Amino acid sequence: MLGIQPIQDEAQSDLANMEIEMKARWMLLAVMVVWSAGYAVATAQPNRAVSRGELLYSTHCIACHTAEVHWRDKKLARDWISLNSQVRRWQQNAELKWSDDDIAEAARFLNSSYYHFSEPAD
Repeated sequence: MLGIQPIQDEAQSDLANMEIEMKARWMLLAVMVVWSAGYAVATAQPNRAVSRGELLYSTHCIACHTAEVHWRDKKLARDWISLNSQVRRWQQNAELKWSDDDIAEAARFLNSSYYHFSEPAD
């Protein structure tokens, strides 16, 4: 029986070493995952600022007006003034009660996104 004891001690020692090695691997994996997540957050593109006009349009208009409505041949907005008139008209039809500033902001968003009319200087 004396010869068996050193073999058991050696087996337990090997098992303990394997457990330590597995824990080290898991710790390394955990560190790599945390580092990768931190890197992804650090290099992510910042959120772009959303204008009031875009918020108004996306909240109240986009349900009926997809992008195609602004590209069609028979569009009613032909310049900056008619664009503002159409925004005013449709917000009245929808009974939104937008202020003049809201109408101007929505028109600016539409102009910068689709129409690209030259705006009059303030």
